Amino acid sequence: MKYFFSAGEASGDVHAAQVIRELRNIDREAVIKFLGGDDMALAAGCVPLIHYERMAYMGFVDVVAHLPQVLRNLEDAKKAIREFCPDVVVLVDYPSFNLRLAEYAYGLGIPVHYYIAPKLWAWKEYRIRKLKKFVSRIYSILPFEEAWFGERGLKVEYVGNPSVEEVDRVLESMPLDADFRSLHSLDSRPILALVPGSRVGEIKSNLPVMDAVARRHPEVQTIVAGAPSISPELYAGLTSFPVIDASTLQIMACARAALVTSGTASLESALAGAPQVVCYRSVGWKPMHGLFQRILKIPFVSLPNLVGGEIDRETRRRVNDEVARSGVRGCVVPEMLMHHCNADEVDRQLTPLLSDGPERRRQLEGYERVRSRLLTPVPAAEVVARRLAEALAQKHMKE
Repeated sequence: MKYFFSAGEASGDVHAAQVIRELRNIDREAVIKFLGGDDMALAAGCVPLIHYERMAYMGFVDVVAHLPQVLRNLEDAKKAIREFCPDVVVLVDYPSFNLRLAEYAYGLGIPVHYYIAPKLWAWKEYRIRKLKKFVSRIYSILPFEEAWFGERGLKVEYVGNPSVEEVDRVLESMPLDADFRSLHSLDSRPILALVPGSRVGEIKSNLPVMDAVARRHPEVQTIVAGAPSISPELYAGLTSFPVIDASTLQIMACARAALVTSGTASLESALAGAPQVVCYRSVGWKPMHGLFQRILKIPFVSLPNLVGGEIDRETRRRVNDEVARSGVRGCVVPEMLMHHCNADEVDRQLTPLLSDGPERRRQLEGYERVRSRLLTPVPAAEVVARRLAEALAQKHMKE
């Protein structure tokens, strides 16, 4: 069988690579082409048609600034699908780009499967029409999504969360704390991890705030988790703290605490057991925070809170925004967003996490709740690979 995968960022590359490995165990004659990164290349045994470092643009401003590149990527991807003529197209997250590919593949009569359902419960719910029309099967990695999509007439299967297996696999194989410190020439002070994201725009917006907070804590050793494909020069222009590449999970597992840009890394920090403050500062204008709250349809933005939080929507409407996000009312981790993502407010949330107080204990208890809600008997990648093989077998039997 021929499979075409599309993943447009670092986390999607990791998750898709696991599916490809499982798929090749099931289908020994699988032929795979893909848009993605180095992990998918290792799993598939070939280079990506487009590397995700040419695709990872986020937000209206970033996309507009790189619009010619985005359009070229889209045309190149369509051409690749047309010429390869796969038995199935597998889309991984990255909805703005991938839903356009879904429409194109559907027009060619190619089945489309979507792994990591678009987060339409957060915003852009109108995209559900495209999912219904163009996508044959949707696989979710968040347990509450089955009910949310089901209420809107769309069948979505929760397959488990790949971050659980990926984090555990890394933690099992990582060196001891002392060996990790020796490898990277670190001293014995507790580690503060700065995880500013994997996209240039995220890093430019969030790392300066994280850097300013970290400088208030000379009692800890600060490390920046470097993202794949990001140049050392970018980090050097924003911080003088050491940058360690391709070891984010190991850094978080060794860290006393972390400052983490909202996204997959916040969930990984929870699974690795690093107490954290979630930061997101695309802009620092107070009016944008109000707009942000009106656009979003969810009580929280970070995955640990969405999975492990105890607050319901009605309660969220009644409480003050800053209180709701401070860890007092049902949060697992504090979220410092937009104009609240400044050195003073972030530091007020971080400082208690560096000692063995109630704030730290409450987060670690919340992390256990997150992990228990995500666990499934079979790894997510294996389930998705089985579903792909089953669907194609049924398709060929009908033909």
